Amino acid sequence: MAPPADLSGSVGNWSARGPAPQRREGVMSKVVASESHAAALQEDCKGGSRRRSWGLLATAGVGGTLVALYAVVTPFVTPALRKVCLPFVPATSTQIQNVLRMLENRSGSLVDIGSGDGRIVIAAAKMGFKAVGYELNPWLVWYSRYRAWRDGVHQNTRFYISDLWKVSFSHYTNVVVFGVPQMMPQLEKKLEEELESNARIIACRFPFPCWIPDHTTGEGIDTVWAYDLKHSRGCETKRLEISPETES
Repeated sequence: MAPPADLSGSVGNWSARGPAPQRREGVMSKVVASESHAAALQEDCKGGSRRRSWGLLATAGVGGTLVALYAVVTPFVTPALRKVCLPFVPATSTQIQNVLRMLENRSGSLVDIGSGDGRIVIAAAKMGFKAVGYELNPWLVWYSRYRAWRDGVHQNTRFYISDLWKVSFSHYTNVVVFGVPQMMPQLEKKLEEELESNARIIACRFPFPCWIPDHTTGEGIDTVWAYDLKHSRGCETKRLEISPETES
């Protein structure tokens, strides 16, 4: 009869092999944890990248908005910083009709000094005048050109971005002015020096300080004064001669 097999070695061997699955499970757990940590780090990186991208987009959007706002607002604010402020105030329909009334039976070229959105120039062009507008605000000039094109009178109108004090009006026979009291004395002198005697100057809202108007129409802010230069020229000298006698 064969002796019974020695099981101690087998038991020992089984005991030695027994912990192996646990070690594998431990290693696998570490690998999974490491992969999870790496995935979490990668997700955090993606999230941070997205946040940075949104931050850059938001910064660019705010910066672009400020630049656009500056470009739009500056042409309207800058005139207020000048020594003589000429703000943009749209002409009323009554003012336009009064100006057109003063242009009846007139011919030749026409200029609107401080043409704003081009209402006077366009209305004059519709009457048959070759009309020009000078305006310092580029946005208003571009809008005037668009309005003239829209109304079908762009061939008879011109709009220029220019300072009125740097322009000569010598070749115009009809001049329209929407001024302010501070600029009228200096403009009166400039026009008297540059215009021919057959010129007519039409002032809206505020009259010239020296010239005596040949025609007046309207009332309040819609009042319009027309001066024929052949009659008005030399009024300043006459006033200076009369003033001392009046004061005495």
